[in-house]
Amino acid sequence: MRSFSLGTRIALIILVGTIATVGSVLLIAYSALVDDFETILTEQQLYETRRISAEVDQRLQLKLDVLAESASMLSHGDRLHSLEDIGEQLERQRLLQSLFPDGILVFDDKATAIAETISVPGRIGTNYADRQHIKEAIETRQPVISRPIMGRTTGVPLISFVAPIETDDGDLLGFLGGTINLGETSIIPAEMLSEISNDDARFKVIDTNNFLYIEGGPTPEKGIQSLPPPGTNPLIDAALSGISFGQTQGPDGEVLIYATSHLQKLGWQFVRAVPFDWATAPAEASFGRFLGISLGIAMMIAVVSYLLSRSATTPLDRMTRKIENMVRNTSEAARLDPVGPGEVRNLALAFNRLMDERDSIAQMKEHFVSNVSHELRTPLTSINGALRLIQSGAAGDLPERAQQMNTLALRNGERLQLLISDLLDFSKLSAGQMAVTLGQEPLTPIIEAAVSGNQAMANDHQVTLTAECDPGHTVVADPHRLRQILDNFVSNAIKFSPARGNVKIRVQPGGDQSLRIVVQDNGDGVPESFVERLFERFSQAEAGSTRSNTGTGLGLAICRELIALMHGRIGYYYDQGASFWIELPTAAQKA
Repeated sequence: MRSFSLGTRIALIILVGTIATVGSVLLIAYSALVDDFETILTEQQLYETRRISAEVDQRLQLKLDVLAESASMLSHGDRLHSLEDIGEQLERQRLLQSLFPDGILVFDDKATAIAETISVPGRIGTNYADRQHIKEAIETRQPVISRPIMGRTTGVPLISFVAPIETDDGDLLGFLGGTINLGETSIIPAEMLSEISNDDARFKVIDTNNFLYIEGGPTPEKGIQSLPPPGTNPLIDAALSGISFGQTQGPDGEVLIYATSHLQKLGWQFVRAVPFDWATAPAEASFGRFLGISLGIAMMIAVVSYLLSRSATTPLDRMTRKIENMVRNTSEAARLDPVGPGEVRNLALAFNRLMDERDSIAQMKEHFVSNVSHELRTPLTSINGALRLIQSGAAGDLPERAQQMNTLALRNGERLQLLISDLLDFSKLSAGQMAVTLGQEPLTPIIEAAVSGNQAMANDHQVTLTAECDPGHTVVADPHRLRQILDNFVSNAIKFSPARGNVKIRVQPGGDQSLRIVVQDNGDGVPESFVERLFERFSQAEAGSTRSNTGTGLGLAICRELIALMHGRIGYYYDQGASFWIELPTAAQKA
């Protein structure tokens, strides 16, 4: 075992676990899982069809009860109300109208229509005594629901509800009827249809007397349709066979598990079917046996995995502890011993090379900072001193245009000197030793100074630089550090804006009593893959591209450290251009 490499040991763990798990499932559980879940699915389909059948039955009974209650209010006790009173009374029955949206009828004692809520030509005066449900209502004096029938004057498939209107002595005065047009109004709740029917599950309502699809026909938008001929659709044949559940095939040959429920009042068959492929869950009958064997195999895998992982990770644990000691002790001589399995030795050698590179980079950084300090800051101080002498008139009076250019050069020279100092102080930022002076500062002068200081650069790039700031805005900040952040944002926005572009600085309310300063350009923005690393050190989204925008990659990292020292926030988003923002607390918040 000791001679195995780390990769071999991990492969062995995966192999043993996979063989044991797959073998146990294949030998014990497969057939039981499918058979038992088929039973569960069948019971679920039976439950769904019975549930919707009961729901439809309850809704039919509700309609009939409301119709009977309304019928009792259409008589004076010994005679019907006048047609005018009946019409007015029906108009007030909002619940009744909502239950029978396709029309309400009033019949006399001979079953002749005498009033209606929805006018249909030729219906008033038509006698319906030959209808089977009317005959039943006359004989029983009870509310009756018809089977689906064709309207005599409308010619559409409908369900008719009738309730007798009687005197106080029980004599028949007439009938109150309501109709539901099956082609337009479904008696099955839409939410229930949506719940039990989807792309895989199939739900159909069949009129077994007239051999019609009431719901779920082959062309749903056509409403009621005729059933296909026998032998065309095995699912319909199975539903009409009298067997309430089982297996069958769909029109496309797919094996289905189906169940049916019959609604006697209407002669309707509710059918629901799901693909046999759903029968993939484990069964309770074989769960105990499968669990016992699985636990035994799991214990075996756990023991083997533990032994293998310990043998593989012990050298890594030793290496980790040594690396932690090296991190705490920055001695250049600290290195890992390349001993152990091949992978561990290679890792130690790679880490040692990384330490060599770290030492080289640290030395290079020290040389770089030293060069900046001596080679840049010293001559820049002399240049700025000379510009100040010219500004003071020591070299004589200058033309107005020359004076403006000298002022601008002096301002940017001083700014460059501050940036060089910031570069030298970057190590202090990393160590948390940089100090800032916070105070209540008006934003307008700082933003105007940022615009003025970067105007020449904007002109060179043919970019318009504008700012929007309320003169009353103040924040708690270090003005010098805030100006440094804004200069960084603005210079970046100018460099990455197209010619004749526009860079805007605007101030808007932030969150939690703060103000947000946004610098927005109309360039292409930062690549989405780079956004997470945007404020890291030495990060440049377009490194290696042909674009002539160069830099150290420290600017945004410095901005992040500075805004943290001022108790603010920094961020970026894209909205028709790159938008860099900072949020600073207001003076009121500091107080």
